[in-house]
Amino acid sequence: MRVPVESLRSFCLAALRQAGLNEADADVTADALVTTDTMGVFTHGTKLLGGYLNRLKGGGYRATARPRIEREGPAWAVIDGESALGQVGGVFAMQTAIDKARTVGVAYVGLRNTGHIGAAGYYAAHAARSGLIAMVVGNDVPSVAAPGSRAAVLGSNPLAYGIPVEGNEPILLDMATAAVAGGKVYAAHQRGEPIPPTWLIGPDGQPTTDGALYPKHAALAPMAGHKGYGIGLWAEILAGVLPGGAMTWQVGTWMFDPPDKPSQHNAGFIAIDVATIAPPEDFAARIQHLIDEIHAAPTAAGIDRVLLPGEREWSLRQQSHAAGIDLPEDVRAKLRQVAADYQLTADWLT
Repeated sequence: MRVPVESLRSFCLAALRQAGLNEADADVTADALVTTDTMGVFTHGTKLLGGYLNRLKGGGYRATARPRIEREGPAWAVIDGESALGQVGGVFAMQTAIDKARTVGVAYVGLRNTGHIGAAGYYAAHAARSGLIAMVVGNDVPSVAAPGSRAAVLGSNPLAYGIPVEGNEPILLDMATAAVAGGKVYAAHQRGEPIPPTWLIGPDGQPTTDGALYPKHAALAPMAGHKGYGIGLWAEILAGVLPGGAMTWQVGTWMFDPPDKPSQHNAGFIAIDVATIAPPEDFAARIQHLIDEIHAAPTAAGIDRVLLPGEREWSLRQQSHAAGIDLPEDVRAKLRQVAADYQLTADWLT
C-alpha cells in the first residue's frame, strides 16, 4: 500500500508532539523527513524518526531547545543549535543566511552543536525556492576512508546546492562525499543484497563486499577517490572548523551513542541573493538557456534526455503527492516500532 503524504506527515507530527516538541518545531521536522521520502531518498526520511525520538527521550537532543545566534556580522553568523533536532537548527540557520544575503548579497552561517541534520538538500531547496542560490555542507563522525588509509578519516560529509529556476522547481544536488551514504550500506545489508566493491574499504585498506563489517571494521570509500576526499574536507572546514564546532571524532554518533549524549553535529550554509547581484530576469533567462542546452544534448540509446540534478527527485515528489509514497519495507519496519512505542496507528503500517 502506498502511503498518503499527509497521513505520513500526521503520523510524524503525532510522535514528535509526544516527544515534547512544540507545534512549529514538530512541523519543521515532519516536513523535512516526509519531503525527503517523497523524493525517494529513503535513507534520510522518516526512517530516521525513531532514532531522533529515542535521543529526545534520552535527553541527548533537547525538545525545548532554541537555536541562538552566538555572534554575527552583516554577512555572517555563528549559531549554537543548543542540541535541538538538526531540522530545527538547520531551518533556523538557512533562514538566517537568506535574510542576511537579501541585505548584503552573500552570507555564510555556521551551525554548531546541533542534531543530525538529515537531508542537506532540504535546506538548499528552501533557499532556492525563495530565489537564492544556496550551498549546504555538514560534518559527521568519521566513517569514510581517505585514499591510502585503512580506517575512517572523515564523515560522509554531505554537500548540497540549490539553484532557483523561474517557473519550475530548483536545480538541486544533494550528495554524500562518500561513494555511498552509510544508510544505504545498512539498508542493503539488512535486505540481504550484495554490497558493490566500490562502496567499502576493509581493515586492510582494500575494497570489500562484506556489508557486515561496516561500520566497526570497514569504512566507506570516498566518492571518486581523492576528489571526494577533498570535497569532504571542504565540508568539514565550513561546517565544523570555521564556526568552532566539533570536528571528526569529536562528533558523536546519534545512532549508536547513549541516548543522553548530544551528537554535536555541525553544518555550514551559504546563500547568494540573485536579485542583489544580477538582474533577476537576465539570470532567469540565462539559467533557462543552460537548462535547454543540457536537455538538448545528444543522448545514448534508450535515454530520452539528459537530466539536471534534482529533476528525477522532483518528479518522484510529484508522483508521491498524486499516488502516495512507496515506502520500502525497511522504512515501514522502523515506523511500526515508532507506532508501538507511541501508541500510534495507521492502516498503511500493516
